[in-house]
Amino acid sequence: MEKKKPKNVFVQGAISSDFIGNSIAKHQTKTSIGAHNIFLGQVRADQVDERTITAIEYTAYEEMANQKFYEIRESTFDKFEITCMHIYHSLGTVKAGEICLFVFVSAPRRKVVFEALEFIVEAIKADVPVFGKEIFEDQTHQWKQNSYTE
Repeated sequence: MEKKKPKNVFVQGAISSDFIGNSIAKHQTKTSIGAHNIFLGQVRADQVDERTITAIEYTAYEEMANQKFYEIRESTFDKFEITCMHIYHSLGTVKAGEICLFVFVSAPRRKVVFEALEFIVEAIKADVPVFGKEIFEDQTHQWKQNSYTE
């Protein structure tokens, strides 16, 4: 597979179901693909100190984050026999229940898409400088503390 230049993976606001559906539909003509796997990260309405999260406001060091996404992409292609992959992450405010991360992996066979997707999502959580500010129903906020067991 030919290596690609880093691209901007960020979208403003929530990732819509139409966007996700259209991404899937575009792959129907690629008849060498036998399996797809998708991860959708959704904002949870967690309770923190008796307050409910209503949204997360995402920010990032975009140039550095896009470079990290690119490195994850390239290492995934080096490690797994996948046909294609796509990553999209939200910037700005995403309400509870909305999608903030969309990872889509395709390959000729099913087993590899499960392994590759887990590798990608774990690498994103560990290495990409994207930050979330939790916004509560009373409009107070705090920086999100990532848990790597989620």
